[in-house]
Amino acid sequence: MFTTDYELLEEIGRGRFGVVSKIKSRKTGELFAVKSIDKSSLSDDSIDKQSLINEPKALHLLSLSSTSSPSPSCHVTRLHSTYDSPSHLHLILDYFPFPSLYDVVSLHRRVPEPEARPIIFSLLHAILHCHVSGVVHRDIKPDNILFDPNTKKLKLCDFGSCGFINEGPLNEVVGTPYYVAPEILQGHEYNEKVDVWSVGVVLYVLLAGFLPFYGERVEEIFDKVLRANLRFPSWVFGGLSSSVKDLLRRMVCKDVSRRFSAQEALSKLFQFFFFFLQKL
Repeated sequence: MFTTDYELLEEIGRGRFGVVSKIKSRKTGELFAVKSIDKSSLSDDSIDKQSLINEPKALHLLSLSSTSSPSPSCHVTRLHSTYDSPSHLHLILDYFPFPSLYDVVSLHRRVPEPEARPIIFSLLHAILHCHVSGVVHRDIKPDNILFDPNTKKLKLCDFGSCGFINEGPLNEVVGTPYYVAPEILQGHEYNEKVDVWSVGVVLYVLLAGFLPFYGERVEEIFDKVLRANLRFPSWVFGGLSSSVKDLLRRMVCKDVSRRFSAQEALSKLFQFFFFFLQKL
């Protein structure tokens, strides 16, 4: 049991399958987080069962490759160890004492473009690190991004829905309705660019303060995602740069062949930063 090595301090989050708690190493006093997954809460669905294997495997891959790419990997939750019992899987993770990006957006509504750009830049770095390591997150949304509003640092977390690029075709229907890419809903084989779509939706939400594909029912949301009619109402986007709208069009793009990769989106953002600095 992990409590032999760690002191359980307090619950800091609760999800569909388990609880996230703050813990302290009995040996060093260092703070960590533990994600405790209740195996009995998992359905017989193969995707649910597979998450017990996929999440620690993905976090292990990302932690292993962190030595070769320290900058992007610092934006991904790091796995330190695992404790497996008949009833629970406990993942010992970085402790990041900040709210989710969802909480920050809910409090502040729209985020000014100059503040949104570095957030997405860091998030794309995290996604590129995942993709280079062979991992596709498949459930990127503000709830799964821990964010320090003071330093603007972030950590991508919750890899329970992830898949692996080099282990056969990706075709499972996973993700959160508002942020899921259309090719996932179509039941087609897809690639890592589904994450870029989701990051694009996050960027839209930051800038606009509302979702690009909203519906009261899941069926209505899915219909709008499949249509992928991205709108830029002038009362919101009128004061924003044409460059950020162009970036959104290439990230939230139904045609996967035209959709940016994480590397291409990062390069485009870097060009924006460089152009902005030249104008100062």
